[in-house]
Amino acid sequence: MNKQELFETAVAMVADNKGLLAADESTGTMGKRLDSIGVENVEEKRRDYREMMFRSDGIGSYISGVILYDETIRQSAADGTTLVKILQDAGVIPGIKVDAGAKELPGRPAEKITEGLDGLPKRVAEYYDLGARFAKWRAVIDIADGIPSRYAIHTNAHALARYAKICQEGGLCPIVEPEVLMDGAHDIDRCQEVTEEVLDAVYNELHLQEVYLEGTILKPNMVIAGKKCATQASPEEVAAKTVETLLRKVPAAVPGIMFLSGGQSEEDATLHLDLMNASGANLPWQLSFSYGRALQQSALQAWKGDNANNSAAQQAFIERASANSRACAGTYSKAA
Repeated sequence: MNKQELFETAVAMVADNKGLLAADESTGTMGKRLDSIGVENVEEKRRDYREMMFRSDGIGSYISGVILYDETIRQSAADGTTLVKILQDAGVIPGIKVDAGAKELPGRPAEKITEGLDGLPKRVAEYYDLGARFAKWRAVIDIADGIPSRYAIHTNAHALARYAKICQEGGLCPIVEPEVLMDGAHDIDRCQEVTEEVLDAVYNELHLQEVYLEGTILKPNMVIAGKKCATQASPEEVAAKTVETLLRKVPAAVPGIMFLSGGQSEEDATLHLDLMNASGANLPWQLSFSYGRALQQSALQAWKGDNANNSAAQQAFIERASANSRACAGTYSKAA
């Protein structure tokens, strides 16, 4: 394990008020995105859409890295340049999603376990050779009546730690992503309770499996009420409770925390991050973003599946990336 390389990658991912573009949607998920703009889900369109974002002028000023899907890391642009090289030439670090998705947890059909550990060392080695320098693995924890169970929390935490250790041995900085979903009717206090329990379990497993924390990034949910909850917390309360939770549960050795958007709107995800960074709290880690929909939605609507719209779509993408970079500095809402 090259600890120095892992540490340098982690630090670079959160340096200079930059964040990550999560462009690792599976083929099925990408199909839903394209369907929303009336575009057929074929490889060429998936490539064109991602190439459009990767070639945006100034992407390296706001985006430190891009999480890729297996198909994407192997693709070349229409002119023959690999998508990985396009990112590297822009000063952006290529990363890779390595999990195989969330499946039904044995004995608990209402809960999920993320699969993909089988054969992972070999895949990590291949991805490193393809240019990836960090990886992502997402665990999914749902909140509803009687769940999450301790069984679901601890099996997912164990898998996250195994993934992280395997990635570090293979040279990839692991993003540890335990996502507490915001799909339910739970209030913000219940979300905080579950998030704290999940982070406890995750860091306990990372410790037991001797994962090098300085060479990791945490990608958590924000502490937020479920979408179906009748009482939605204010942006200020979301920011305050999220920071409170992280200070209680995340070791200071971790270089950065890069939030997922988790179904939030573009504006909400940016504002919540901004308020955390503008709070004046003395935080031991950098707070940044690793957004998918919250970075792409406006660009997708502007693109419409037509490369003639690339310029307008790239402008929309860069505007969101710039807004989130300002949120990393805590200056977004002040300038709004």
